[in-house]
Amino acid sequence: MEVRTRSLNPPSRLTCLVTGGAGYIGGHTVLALLDAGHQVVVLDDLSTGFRWSVPNNAKLIVGDVGDFDLVCRVIRTEKITSILHFAAKTVVSDSFRDPLGYYLTNAVKTQTLLAAAASETISNFIFSSTAAVYKSSESLVSETQNVQPQSPYGRSKYMAECMIKDVGAAHNMRYAILRYFNVAGADPKGRNGQSTKNATHLIKVAIETALGKRACMEIFGNDYPTVDGFAVRDYIHVADLANAHVLALNRLQEGSESLTVNCGYGRGYSVREVVDVVKAVTGHDFEIRLAPRRTGDLASVVANSEQLRSVGWIPHYDELPTIVRHAYQWELELASERR
Repeated sequence: MEVRTRSLNPPSRLTCLVTGGAGYIGGHTVLALLDAGHQVVVLDDLSTGFRWSVPNNAKLIVGDVGDFDLVCRVIRTEKITSILHFAAKTVVSDSFRDPLGYYLTNAVKTQTLLAAAASETISNFIFSSTAAVYKSSESLVSETQNVQPQSPYGRSKYMAECMIKDVGAAHNMRYAILRYFNVAGADPKGRNGQSTKNATHLIKVAIETALGKRACMEIFGNDYPTVDGFAVRDYIHVADLANAHVLALNRLQEGSESLTVNCGYGRGYSVREVVDVVKAVTGHDFEIRLAPRRTGDLASVVANSEQLRSVGWIPHYDELPTIVRHAYQWELELASERR
């Protein structure tokens, strides 16, 4: 185990443990928590995250979220009151090739983290879940819709959801389960962005192709039962998603009931529409190559986000060109090799 200590901000309202906080979504949530005045301790094994993405006013502990003794020690030493759990494997197609790896990382290690949280009487637990717990739908999907995950990834996340609900009930631990739709964009202030190597996220791949980092862009399937034949998704700006976590944390701390909410805008865009926006924002045309559908990809998944909005969430970056522009600015930053 490696520990790196950095100076923290003056005392803030809550001290939060953020697993996977050196990654994309976790990293942006760390920024949002710090901006809100909370103290943050990041636990990350750096298998996909980056040291530089953890701000100087947070503490980074390099270690495994599945290490029960380590997690308990961190909770006690750092006086953690709340856990935000992002550490996970997240690629749908990869989960079919490595289901055991996904069940280990997303389900088994979540069980270990929950055991530590229960042992140390953690008050609040916020979980990074996914729209992959749903099946394809022509209408907006709500939290009350029957959960029918279509991939090992989706099933591993739903297993974790079930454990969180049961542990929460048994140990008086409040929880928030946030089911993300397609996350994209970058910090509007330019402090962080998606830096994953060999990324599979549509907007990042399209921008990399526009910048010449990729020779062409593959689109998987144009025979879906949608208006233009391409898969449809609901894209949410990572900064709006990070703020949803802070809102959920504050509500739990105030004593609100546990909740499970969709995180999306309720508007769907096809792959073709997204590519067209990327071309318009970047000013670059690029080659598209059609490929067969990938196993586990759904035709259409768009959020009913009324429940999240009803608890006070107000998105600020909910236009697709804005999402793409912030992602593009971050890719230019990466291309400058300043990161």
